[in-house]
Amino acid sequence: MTPYGTVAARIYTSRAQIPVQGATVAITHKIDPSGRQTLLAVRVSNENGWIAPVQVPTPAVSAGTSPGTVVPFALVNLWVEAAGYEALLVENLQVFPGTQTLQELELTPLPEQTPFPSRTEVVHTTPQNL
Repeated sequence: MTPYGTVAARIYTSRAQIPVQGATVAITHKIDPSGRQTLLAVRVSNENGWIAPVQVPTPAVSAGTSPGTVVPFALVNLWVEAAGYEALLVENLQVFPGTQTLQELELTPLPEQTPFPSRTEVVHTTPQNL
């Protein structure tokens, strides 16, 4: 049986953490080191800025018990777009088996009269050295 972890996200703007409703979030799973990806899910944030959790296939817990073996987590990317905000890409988010990964996603408002989408902010997450 394939082990799974889950990814949940909350989308907001400003330091006041105002929820962004209607943001589109695409979750992709990195399937090999060459960068190939597969689409796992597309979600839309609710009035509180949350998306429904997404199941992600992960390596078995035992995969990471010895040095030099497979890393014990799966890598996913989150692509976020909402009208009036810069697009956001979070790369290499780590998802461990049997756990829920919560990602806070802060969107930056675009200046008025800016075509959508005009800019993308990229956040690269460095995998843990386990």
